[in-house]
Amino acid sequence: MRYLGHRILQSLFLLFGVSLLSFAFVELAPGSFFDEIRLNPQISSETLANLQMQYGMGQPLPVRYFRWLNSAAKGEFGFSFAYNSPVAPLLWSRARNTLLLTGLATLLAWLVALPLGILSAENRQGWIDRFGGLLTSVLLATPDLLLALGVLLLALRTHWLPVGGMLSVEAVGHTKWENLTSIGLHLLGPVVVLVLVSLPTLTRHIRTAMSEALDAPYIHAARAHGIPRWRIVLGHALPVAANPLISLFGLSLGSLLSASLLTEVIMSWPGLGPLLLEAILGRDLYVVIGAVMCASLFFVCGTLIGDLLLFAADPRIRAERLL
Repeated sequence: MRYLGHRILQSLFLLFGVSLLSFAFVELAPGSFFDEIRLNPQISSETLANLQMQYGMGQPLPVRYFRWLNSAAKGEFGFSFAYNSPVAPLLWSRARNTLLLTGLATLLAWLVALPLGILSAENRQGWIDRFGGLLTSVLLATPDLLLALGVLLLALRTHWLPVGGMLSVEAVGHTKWENLTSIGLHLLGPVVVLVLVSLPTLTRHIRTAMSEALDAPYIHAARAHGIPRWRIVLGHALPVAANPLISLFGLSLGSLLSASLLTEVIMSWPGLGPLLLEAILGRDLYVVIGAVMCASLFFVCGTLIGDLLLFAADPRIRAERLL
């Protein structure tokens, strides 16, 4: 429990620092939401001044930051200028879609990368290892933007996959099964992009960890005793390689979110990405800060989950914490 409390405290300090820097950087950006309103001749200067006073934009930066902290403590995370509503409900409706996308993509990426990395480590310099190396090299050399545009172009040209939104017009108001089927089809394109983006890194890390484990002296001794090959790989080498892979799993949960924001914009998936882009273009200050904080929270939670899994799996870490 002490380890968990220590990690949660570290995470809270990190989120506090992210909020402070985000607020400062967004404030330093040129322009504001009220600049476009000022260009409207039908809105008087008195009305504009009242709006700025209503949203507290005329107050000093520290005062506005502490007001935002108070709002965040209440679960509101500020007030959106464009939507004229608290930011939290806007974020929650989009965050659920982003979590659905990234969670499914992370699961599928690990289901593909884990056996591919293990096979590559077990058959080094074999055709599986060479094929995996070529595949990961090509994917690493391809920009994420190009991958997303390629999948989008394929979907538009072939009509194999629907593009945009979560539900087709035909599925609206129908049975739950038809709605789930429509959501699954709309998910397929963005999920494929995210899996291709994360697959090279995961595969290479898994191959490296398994190769180091398979080169250990006790593995050679186990082979000399005639233990079957796959029993050695899965029963002896994989548990040894589990520590770095558990840490990698926690990082992949959070880091995949940064790639998903761009993918959501290109594939028109209604997640945090389009909301953040819209808020940046519209200079909706508190929506931008809320979206950044939400992305940071996902990353912190991912690393925290990885640390807790590592703490549960490795007794050496537990012994160190008890000293």
